[in-house]
This record gives sequence, C-alpha cells and structure tokens, in this order.
Amino acid sequence: MADGARTQHIFHEQASLQVVFVIGRYGFFASTAHLERMIAMSAIPLRYTQNFLRDPKLIERLLAASDLTHVDTVYEIGPGTGIITDQLVRRCRRVVAIEKDADLAHKLQERYAGQGQVAIHAGDFLAHPLPRESYKVFANIPFNCTHAIVTKLTRAAVPPQTAYLVMQREAAHKFCGLGREYLYSILLKPWFEIDVVYQFQRSDFIPMPQVEAVLLRIRKRGPPLVTGRDRQAFRDFAVYSFTGHQPTLSQILKNILTHRQQQQARRLLKLDFDATPSMLSFPQWLQLIHYFMQVSDGQARQTICGSEQHWQQRQAHLHKIHRTRFTARK
Repeated sequence: MADGARTQHIFHEQASLQVVFVIGRYGFFASTAHLERMIAMSAIPLRYTQNFLRDPKLIERLLAASDLTHVDTVYEIGPGTGIITDQLVRRCRRVVAIEKDADLAHKLQERYAGQGQVAIHAGDFLAHPLPRESYKVFANIPFNCTHAIVTKLTRAAVPPQTAYLVMQREAAHKFCGLGREYLYSILLKPWFEIDVVYQFQRSDFIPMPQVEAVLLRIRKRGPPLVTGRDRQAFRDFAVYSFTGHQPTLSQILKNILTHRQQQQARRLLKLDFDATPSMLSFPQWLQLIHYFMQVSDGQARQTICGSEQHWQQRQAHLHKIHRTRFTARK
C-alpha cells in the first residue's frame, strides 16, 4: 500500500467520543450528548458555537501521521476547547496558542498555568506577530477566516516549515489546484507543496458543519521554484492573467508580448493559446513566466507591475463592504 493510502487508512479508523467541551460564554459541557441537546433546544444560539473536533483519539492519530516532533515549536490558531492543544503539549517542545474568544482563552490559561512549554494568548491571530525562528502550525481554523490565515502564514517573513489546517474542502481544493488551477494555487505552489492529507466525516465535529472538511498540509519547499527578482514578477503575472478581462491566453499575451514573441512562445512552450488561465497546469505556468522574464521589455513588465497589490486592495474593499452589510443585517 502506498504511504498516502496507508495514512488515509489509519486516519479513517474510528474511536470513542467521550470528551469535555467549552463553548465561549456558555461554559463547560460534560459530554457531546449534553452539548447536542443544548444546541437542539436553542439554549446556545448557533452563531456562538464553533465546529469542534470531538475525538481526542482521532487527533492523536492525525498528529502521529504528521511531521510534528518533540523538538518542534507549534502554533495553534483558535484552540477553542483545547482538545488539540492537549495532544500538542504531549508531542511538541513548545505550544503557542492564540484564541480570540476571551472566555476560552482565560479557561485555557487557567488549565495550563504552571506549564512553561505552553503559551496561551488572548487575541486575534491575524494581528499576532509570527516568530522569526523555525516553527510549525496545527489548527482547526475558523472557516470564515481561511484565506486570511493562509495568506498570513505563507506571506510571512518566516513561513512555517509545515502547516496543518482543518478547513472547508472547497477552499482546500482551490489552494491545491485540484481539478484545475486557481489563482490561489498558482500563487502558492512555487514556494509550498500543498496537499489534502485527511477527509473528515461531518460527524467528527460538534456541532456537525454544513460543509465537508479536510486537513490541508502546506509544506515549505527546500529551494523555491521561483526566487529573487522573479518572485514578485511571477505573482503579478499570475494575478494579471487571472483577474483581467481577457478570457484566453492569446488575448492576455497580446498586450504584453509582441506578435513575434507570441509565435515563438507557441513553438517553444507548446501551449494552447485558446486555453483560459485555469486550464494551464502549474508546470506550464512556470514555463510561461520564465519565458516572459527572458523576452519581455520594460514596458511589458510595467504593464503587469502592481497587479497583485491592486487585486489585494480590491479584495479588501469587497470584504469591507460584505462585513458592513452583514453587520447591518444582524
């Protein structure tokens, strides 16, 4: 059996479900059944709940199949009830957990008081500074912050050596580029290896989510596939290609390459110029950007320069509008 298949086989074993939970202001619950009854009775509004993993033995097996060791410093984003934290403390040299909910953070601080290898911080992970030394990440992250968390980790001055993130399956597929490439996958792959290592059952969580969830692994590459001055040019080129109004590769390139350069690219790269950006494979993207950097002039590079920054500003503006509308509806 292949290593990946064997790991999945180990991961999919089932175990007992006895565990204690904490839900924000609502305190402790003695069992999953107790928590489920409270939710069903609407004693806990669903907007105040999180999708917690319910089985410590499942978490133990996930960690055993990971590359986390006793010499590692590991960051946990949103520890919540501490069900993952408990396992990380047993396995890793140091655990740093950042919890946004003040009640949960306070309870975790009380639980781990006197344990020097554990640091519990009350606050927003997105505003928390990341370390300058080597570290790893293992976390069941809030699904509504997935993109922001992945961006913070992968664009950090010192990214994690490995990050294991529980997230919605649809988002994970976009980061992996499963089925086809996405802008998100193209922006990550030169610097990280990305794959799904575990498919959860909805019943693995309490309360059960309305979407499928997976464990995504993001591993920092040894030498990156794009380095130095080409880094930002690659990112700008990808964003320019994916976010422009030109639907095909031919229409995209006609604005930044001469007719002769386009014909040469057809011969050398053997690309389908009628293809859309998402239809190109990642290796084809690497070929294309390397060709562009070799033959393009200053004007062509100026055309794509700043594309990523402008895209990020538009995304931030749209997020602000969405957040304002959501707040107004509450």
